[in-house]
Amino acid sequence: MKLFTPLALPNGAVIPNRLAKAAMEENMADADHAPSDALLRLYDAWARGGVGLILTGNVMVDSRAMTGPNGVVLEDDAHLERFRRWAQIARAHGAQVWMQINHPGRQMQAALGQTTLAPSAVALDLGGLSKRFAVPKAMTDHDLAELEQRFTRSAMLAEQSGFTGVEIHAAHGYLLSQFLSPLTNLRQDQWGGSIENRARLLVRIVRSVRSAVSPGFAVAVKLNSADFQRGGFDADDARQVVEMLNPLGVDLVELSGGSYEAPAMQGQARDGRTLAREAYFLEFARDIAAIAQMPLMVTGGIRRREVAERVTGSGIAMVGMATALSIAPNLPRDWLAGRDEAPMLRPIAWKNKVLGSLANMAVVTFQLRRLSRGRAADPAVSPLRALMLSQLATACHTRRYRRWRAALSAAQTSK
Repeated sequence: MKLFTPLALPNGAVIPNRLAKAAMEENMADADHAPSDALLRLYDAWARGGVGLILTGNVMVDSRAMTGPNGVVLEDDAHLERFRRWAQIARAHGAQVWMQINHPGRQMQAALGQTTLAPSAVALDLGGLSKRFAVPKAMTDHDLAELEQRFTRSAMLAEQSGFTGVEIHAAHGYLLSQFLSPLTNLRQDQWGGSIENRARLLVRIVRSVRSAVSPGFAVAVKLNSADFQRGGFDADDARQVVEMLNPLGVDLVELSGGSYEAPAMQGQARDGRTLAREAYFLEFARDIAAIAQMPLMVTGGIRRREVAERVTGSGIAMVGMATALSIAPNLPRDWLAGRDEAPMLRPIAWKNKVLGSLANMAVVTFQLRRLSRGRAADPAVSPLRALMLSQLATACHTRRYRRWRAALSAAQTSK
């Protein structure tokens, strides 16, 4: 398969080429936690860059559960015009645009002041940074029923806003991924134990979303190929989950891996495994492709055209890129014109892997801020500088978020 040939999805929709802007943690909401003007400018840059598919960064299904203090939330129709504008700008040059919908579970910072929910009361292990995350409360059946409704509602609102699909985030250690992993799901009821039970919540959400949106609206799932932690969700589990998704009308599965504890999506693992520098998860994807009845997409470290072509040549339908497009948003257009650019960030080799992971995310965020202002990326930025700026912004946004949530709660109480 060539990179610049169209892909017809199971629902009949067509992605114009095989290159996707994978989700990144932009954290660029406005004061109402709707898309900001800066976020719209950023997506305009990616839309002009020539990708066939644009996946948004996390859009939260619950304003009480945030992956970051300045994230976008879509839980009601209060600011739907802003979302319509986002979809319009991102779709303006022909790309399919899917909203990634998510709930962080235990991967929510305690400073946000909200109750942390998860499958089981298993705290994050991040060494000296563990205290930044609260010990979660195990979810009740009522919590789970509400969660299913929230994912479904957000998907319906995404369609109303003009997005062409949603991606349900069940990877990277967020809530649905936590249910899938035996390390974080210690439940003894119908939601824990066997892989069938651990996947039950994901399957129910996919079914609910698929039945609530129109047939031409894409429903995708982001899934870990593995957690890269001993005893965690592994490649065999991933194969079984994909087999469960096969009959549910899923249009694409994106394969990634890792979590906050083992950020394999950045090329780091905790189970002793050495990941390749590019296309981290291609080996796993090839195995899953043998049983998947929907197209697959691989994301993880891809920045060179020859590697992207190797991915599609292996029978994988889509190539997801994130960091590379934070540096060079025009990369697909450049490749199409015959310019084999290979954007790369300054390597981070800090001994503290958790801080190194935070710095890596901060450096990417630094690039996104520059692109949103119409400026060129600065891949040589000091990781320490980027991290300090990121931490300062997070502190400011955390205070703003807490005031916003308090105002929402007060307004709901007064009704």
